[in-house]
Order: sequence, then C-alpha cells, then structure tokens
Amino acid sequence: MGVFDESGVVRGEDGVKRYANRPDSLVAMLRNSVERRPEGEAIVDLGTGARVTYRELWDRSARVAGGLAASGLQRGDRAAIQLGNGLDWVLAFLGCHLAGVVAVPVNIRFSREEIDYVIDDSGSAYVFRPDDALPDGEPLVVDDLQPADLAAIFYTSGTTGFPKGARTTHANFLSNNESARRVIGLPDDGSVRNLLSVPLFHATGCHSQLLATLERCGATVIMPAFEVQAFLQAIEAERINVLVSVPAVYWLAISQENFGDFDVSSVRWLVYGGAPIAPDLVARLKDAFPRARLGNGFGLTETASIATYLPHEYADEHADSVGFAAPVMEVDLRDVDPDTGVGELLIRGSNVVDGYWNKPEATAETFVDGWLRSGDLARIDDKGLVYIVDRAKDMINRGGENVYCVEVENCLAAHPDIFEAAVMGVPDAMMGEKVGAVIVPVPGREVDADDVVAFCRRHIGDFKVPQYIHVAGEALPRNPGGKVLKPTLRESVDWGEPLF
Repeated sequence: MGVFDESGVVRGEDGVKRYANRPDSLVAMLRNSVERRPEGEAIVDLGTGARVTYRELWDRSARVAGGLAASGLQRGDRAAIQLGNGLDWVLAFLGCHLAGVVAVPVNIRFSREEIDYVIDDSGSAYVFRPDDALPDGEPLVVDDLQPADLAAIFYTSGTTGFPKGARTTHANFLSNNESARRVIGLPDDGSVRNLLSVPLFHATGCHSQLLATLERCGATVIMPAFEVQAFLQAIEAERINVLVSVPAVYWLAISQENFGDFDVSSVRWLVYGGAPIAPDLVARLKDAFPRARLGNGFGLTETASIATYLPHEYADEHADSVGFAAPVMEVDLRDVDPDTGVGELLIRGSNVVDGYWNKPEATAETFVDGWLRSGDLARIDDKGLVYIVDRAKDMINRGGENVYCVEVENCLAAHPDIFEAAVMGVPDAMMGEKVGAVIVPVPGREVDADDVVAFCRRHIGDFKVPQYIHVAGEALPRNPGGKVLKPTLRESVDWGEPLF
C-alpha cells in the first residue's frame, strides 16, 4: 500500500518477498558493525553495571565461541541458554553464532519440567547456566555461515503438550532487522539507545531490540528484570530514545505518581505490542512522550518478530489495528466468514521461520502452501489494515505473555481434589488479562485456593498460575457437544480480588 519503504524488495521463485543485499549471517552483520563503530557503546548491563564497546563485544563473544569448541561442540550442534537478561546472555548468544552453533534460548519462567523438555528436545550438547562461568577459549569465528543455515531455536508454548521450537535461520533474523529499520525508522548513525526491559528469550527482546540495534551500531541498555522505577530512571540516566514493550508496562510507568519528575524527552520512538491497547492509553502516551513517534507492532515467534506495524500517523484513528504488513510480509485470510469478513490470519514472507524442530506434524499443520497459519482470527480492511478480532486458539494474553487455557486446565485436572476446571482471561486494567479458573471440586472434597496455586507453581510457569480462583457449587455449563460454555461462565462469575 506504499506505507513503508519497499525499495530493494524482491520476490523469489517461491513467491516469497525478501530484501535484497542482506548480509549472509549474523556473524557478517556483527562484523560490519564492529568495523564501522569499534569504540561505540554496544551493550549496557544495568544489573552489573558492565559497559562494552563493539570491539569488546566481538572479542569476548569470539572467546565464548572458542570455549564452546574446546568443550567439544561442532558446527550445527545446539547450545541452550538458560540465563537471565544481561551481558552474559548476549555473549552466549553471539558466541554460539561465531562458533557456528545453534542457540536455544530458554524461557527461564518455564517450570523445571518445561525447561528440561526444551533442553532435551533440542538435543542441546551444552547448557549456559546462571551459576557457571561462560566458556572461554582461543578466539574462534566461523565466517562461512549462509542465510539458510539454522541460527536459533526459539520455543513457543503450544495449545497442548510441551513447547514447540521455531527453527529460525540467519535470513529470518536479518530480514526482521531490516523490517524494524523500515517500519520504526531506526537511524543508522549509531545514535540508537534502546532500553530492553522485556526478556531476551522472547522474539521481541532478541530479534527486534538487541539484533536490530546491533545492526544499527547503537547501544542496547539491558534491564535484568522489569521494575517500573528503575525503568523510568534508566530512560533519563541513559538518554534512551527507543522504547519497546507491552501496553501494561507503559500504563504502569505513566501512572506513577512521580512520573513527572523524570526527564523522558529523549524518547523518539515508542513501540507497543503483544497485547491489545486501549485508545485512551494511546492518547495518554502521546501526552506523556510528546517527542516520540508511536507504533503498534504485531508478530509471532514464527514470524521472527515483526509481521505487521501500525505507524504513528494511524495510532489514534486505528488504535484497534495492528497495522499494515511489513515490506516483505504478505497477509491473507483463510475460511472467511462472508457476513463479518473475519477469517484466520495467514502470513508469509522472509521473516517466517521454516517450521518447528522435531515436530513434522505440527509443521505440516501450521505452515501450509508457503503460508503460516497464525491461529488468530482477523479482518483486513480495504486499506490493508489488519484487525485481530479474536483468537482461534483458546489463549489468555497476560501482559504480552501467552497463556493457553488448555495447558492450565490440564494442570488443574491433575489435582486430586479437582473434578473439572475451566480457565479463562479475567480483564485487568494493567495486564490486559489475568488467569482465572472456575473449579468444581471432587464430590465430598473441598478445594483450598492456596493449595491449588502451590500445586500449579510446581508444574507450570509462574505466569500461567491462576490469580483468580472461583469454586463452583455445580457442574460447569456445557453445550450439547460437551464443550464448556465459557461465555456463560464469564457473565456469571464474580472473581473477587486476585490471590496474589
């Protein structure tokens, strides 16, 4: 539609659009940045206070690569990164690539069982653990990696069972870098100072913040964990000009009583996504960050982050839209309802990964005829604006974290005192939604809410644990086919106060 710069976009024989003249790999990309700005600040770790230049980042990553090789890892082997946000995570990730090793970022908020599954399923031959020193050896750089080579496996939770690993190539990463530059408007002069407050094991934090900033020769300022006062302090102290986060974070930040005490005038780009945003919050953000261009980004782990983007000029009138397809992305709808125009959103382009690791059936179901089936129900207007209207999958969006109801229901079903349970989202002003569970006890038994919470924490990630629990005195309402009528429950349940 001409909204974004489409110069240099070509369509391959497979019909997929891609950017011409991209580097061959993340290694080549990083080398370019080091050569252009060797003494420029690359990473600031707010947890440890460490600051490294591009030259130092290259040298230290190369020693990690050498250490991996000395540990016996060979090109194409996998290494799991079970670390929190910080410089060590970046060195581990880049060290993998310099060694030709496939990085496997681990969601450290997963349960122990889920973490073990990711490590085992990926066949990781090495695990970066938080209490261990980074591997160290003679500097190593594998220079002949190709765009189609597998670079990383990012695991995303499925509606049932264990997480699925999205096979992300160097071409996927580099395509997303260019999409970020074009849709957000990131400059190429080393002036970017990007505050990373979301997890690095997520596509947003790694792909669209860390890697996109590294290619622009800017500085990535990393928070070890989000804390609202530290977030505001960092904006002022580090002269941050790029913010990327979920609406809940911004709502919390501008709602602080002392927000006006912080100088946020340095912010030039403010990107939100990962959850619906209220139109009045868009207006508040424009007032709070008057020099910033706002934008709404939408994507999936399977799209290596950015699939669509809503530019600043459309943020008010179309606050409920996730925007236009990025320059190398195309969108379409499947099984469209003729009355509403709503169908399942299909996405294709060079950002889209080539499938799931060790999951041929899931790959065949999700990646069909060159298109990614997103699982989201959407409509597309005559301007090309995409509107997500519902979820084909039963999912709760908790402040940008996807919580699949079936997974939580399966956990609750294993509790000895629970006969049946229905899980759904409970509206929340800050998080968008929180996890709620309607529970029917086993006849003759009683259910203790605190015990249920503790039980869930032992089996699923903490962000999936129900914060609202309603104990029902009768069976759950169901339709003739046996499916629980969740709309009926939503209307009838008084959730009360959250448990934590």
